[in-house]
Amino acid sequence: MPIRLLRSSSLQLLLAIACGGLLGVLDPQHAVDMKPLSDGFIRVIGWLMPFMMFLLIASGVAGLQVRQGGLGRRVLIYFQTMALLSLALSCLITEVLHPGAGIGPSTSATPVNVTSTGTPTGEFSWSTVRVVLTGALMQNPILQIMLAGLVAGAFIGRAKNHRHAVALRALLEKSVGLLFKILKMALRFAPLAAFGAIAFTIGRFGPASTVPLLKFVAVMYLASAAFVVLILVPVAQVSGAPLWRLIVHLKDELLLVTFTGSSVAALPGLIEKMQALGCDRQLTRLVLTTGYTFNLSGSNIYLITAVLFLAQMSGIELTSNELLTLLLISWVTSLGSTSMAGSAFFTLIATLNLFHLVPMESVGLLLGVERLMKCRVLTNVLGNCVACLAIASWQNALDRPVMKGVFDASRSKRV
Repeated sequence: MPIRLLRSSSLQLLLAIACGGLLGVLDPQHAVDMKPLSDGFIRVIGWLMPFMMFLLIASGVAGLQVRQGGLGRRVLIYFQTMALLSLALSCLITEVLHPGAGIGPSTSATPVNVTSTGTPTGEFSWSTVRVVLTGALMQNPILQIMLAGLVAGAFIGRAKNHRHAVALRALLEKSVGLLFKILKMALRFAPLAAFGAIAFTIGRFGPASTVPLLKFVAVMYLASAAFVVLILVPVAQVSGAPLWRLIVHLKDELLLVTFTGSSVAALPGLIEKMQALGCDRQLTRLVLTTGYTFNLSGSNIYLITAVLFLAQMSGIELTSNELLTLLLISWVTSLGSTSMAGSAFFTLIATLNLFHLVPMESVGLLLGVERLMKCRVLTNVLGNCVACLAIASWQNALDRPVMKGVFDASRSKRV
């Protein structure tokens, strides 16, 4: 039994965090020397990043394009609207609450200007945003690779059942599977990276440096709750399903996601329950499966909150130009997110590679609270189920009498 517990990745990460914190308190000098453990992990992820972003975006877009044309467009419009709303809302909440402000090392004495960072400061204008994004496209290979994946996926999807297109889609799926195996191997070293990041932070800045991490977790849960209340509740209501009833209907799957951390494990049960709720069978499969790549609102909330938190920890105040640029860059990088464990962290690294204002080495600190991000995966799952209802209603493919009967039956059981 003890050996089985030690094999748990969550326990390994918690032990690594505890050991790193203990070393930082007892021997700060040696703790600072642990920084290469975190830096090395991030560097390896950076090497894998171009392959991951191209394959995930190309396979996701190709899979979406081969579906029914009209439905595919509506699904894409809905997903990207939710992406923008989740990014904007989390940006607003994090900027208002400033969870990382006033505790981390201040770098505000170093001015941020066009020459040093490539991002202009000053008053907002669309022309400066266009200049920044054009510069990022021309100078940063990751964004070029992502756009190449987007174009490649669109062309493969448009070819539909052509034999070469079918072969290319199969090759993409196999490549994605291989990539996931490699990433899982890399994730085994996450406890070492977390140990190094926590030890270095506490060793250099003292135990008080852990306070912002707790604030970060609190803001993440608050932003996720705000998205559910302000966005998902009205969308579900318009679709004819009160959100709390939907949550009760999906309680088993949501509990599974909470305790395993895997949204993929709940997918079969979610498909069955959404079909039982009156959603069209093919539509349900399309929305829920593509939603695991294109409709990850919880991951989007994490992405913006994390970037702004790291900026605040570094004493960097972003201008309106820079905030809008961050939103647009995050909107693009979010296309590379998946429901795979750790994918949101990889997307965060890709975003920081494009958004040069935030120091890359600071991201390792977030590994210490990665396992506490249950709100992220729950928001992803709940958002996809609401999307299934909304798009089914939009397509007139929702059997409302059946849905009402299911909810009434559930209420009578509770009584």
